[in-house]
Amino acid sequence: MKKFSFQLESVMNFKNQRLENKKAEHANIIAMVNQQNVKIDSLLGKFKGVNFEFNQKKMAGISIIEAMEYSGFLYKLEVEIQREKRHLEVLQKREEEKRAEVVEVKIETSTLEKLKEKKLEQYNKEVQKSEELFIEEFVSRNL
Repeated sequence: MKKFSFQLESVMNFKNQRLENKKAEHANIIAMVNQQNVKIDSLLGKFKGVNFEFNQKKMAGISIIEAMEYSGFLYKLEVEIQREKRHLEVLQKREEEKRAEVVEVKIETSTLEKLKEKKLEQYNKEVQKSEELFIEEFVSRNL
């Protein structure tokens, strides 16, 4: 009997390659989200440090000009933190979309893999049946 060949093998290979590409894209976006979280944490740490320093100086006595500089810098940090948080939200939305794409392509590939398994099982049953018929025929001739 001829060797098993799955007619949709090229389609399955294409889907598997597409799945790997989507997984790589998803991993890149996850890395970007993590990097953005680190950036925000860094800015928050900087804000807390400067704010603590400002409060200490206020208690010790500070000039109005220096207080205005601290206030302006803290405001600038707040604005930057909010901008980076909005950017994080955009990245998180992209990550969710990529995850959905990965799931969709994974479903497509698993469907093809299940179909291939069924076809292989059917092929193996046919091979076994033909071998049994051959053995029966061989035995009946030799009797």
